Amino acid sequence: MIQSAGRDVLLRQIDAGEYFGELAAIDDQPRSSGIVALTDVTIARMPASVFRSAIHAHPDVCDQLLALLAAQIRTLANRVNEFSTLDVRYRIHAELLRLSRPEPGKPGCAIISPPPVHSEIAARVSTRREAVAREFKSLERAGLIERRRGAIALTDTNRLRRMVEEAAEQD
Repeated sequence: MIQSAGRDVLLRQIDAGEYFGELAAIDDQPRSSGIVALTDVTIARMPASVFRSAIHAHPDVCDQLLALLAAQIRTLANRVNEFSTLDVRYRIHAELLRLSRPEPGKPGCAIISPPPVHSEIAARVSTRREAVAREFKSLERAGLIERRRGAIALTDTNRLRRMVEEAAEQD
């Protein structure tokens, strides 16, 4: 997480079993962002020299690291494009689509579980919590999202995706 214009900006979510600090271990530069744990975590620390040795000694580890770095670059490039071409409301839509997983047995529908709080979505799309709350209400009124116990349901992912694509084409 980094601070931009007095707001937290969430760059990446790190799930169980994943790691961070790989860039600093590779290039011996300070980390470019901070880490904030939203739940209880257990972490381990590895010296940069040990990390680099493992990469050099194990081609499969190197391949996994390269795939991770490529995925991060693609994700960040997409987000930079969204930040520079999309209004906040469409960045929120794009983030909801990214966070969602297909709902089994319901084509065109998806679920986000557990549901992120408004401030988390705001940090992901570089806006304020209030803008997220307003857009959620708008999406609910349009029938595009439903709040469920422990989840947010996207009721028409194809329509949401088209809205984002059309907004990107208008710029």
